[in-house]
Amino acid sequence: MFKTPIDQVTKEQRSDAKAVNFGIVYGISDFGLAEQLGILRKKAKEYITEYLEQYAGIKTFMEEITKKATEDGYVETLFHRRRYIPELKASNYMVRQFGSRVAMNTPIQGTAADIMKIAMIKVYQELQKRGLQAKIVLQVHDEMMIEAPETEKEQIKDILKQSMESAISLKVPLIADIGEAKNWYDCK
Repeated sequence: MFKTPIDQVTKEQRSDAKAVNFGIVYGISDFGLAEQLGILRKKAKEYITEYLEQYAGIKTFMEEITKKATEDGYVETLFHRRRYIPELKASNYMVRQFGSRVAMNTPIQGTAADIMKIAMIKVYQELQKRGLQAKIVLQVHDEMMIEAPETEKEQIKDILKQSMESAISLKVPLIADIGEAKNWYDCK
């Protein structure tokens, strides 16, 4: 996205790319993206335009998923979990636009949520199997927080990485970054 070789991509660039990626699929405006990234609106508009030109299939996906959702009344995640979207048939334009954004976003974000739940089950089962004291404390988006005794730290890292990366097999590998801290504040 930033015309940077993959091995030279910084955490900040990755974060910005995620904002663009998910923002576009959720129908973010150039103004919204500019605000989110702290850049000029003109630059945000360039990002959106270049992205949709480079990844033309995304625009097609967004149009097709919205059309299908309008016809069917719902969208599905990769695991066939449905979300009904009555807003797509609303008489109010703004409500229909909201429905469109939901239709585009749900298959992606919903599938990510499904994958995370699978990973959590795998982590829980492995903790039980090994008789570890560690506990799943919290899950937020694509992150899972585990509280564990210091003596279990290395095992937990292995369990987390393995469970999260093998939750599902996709064409693109799932990569989990593992961090550690003494408290939640220091986790990032």
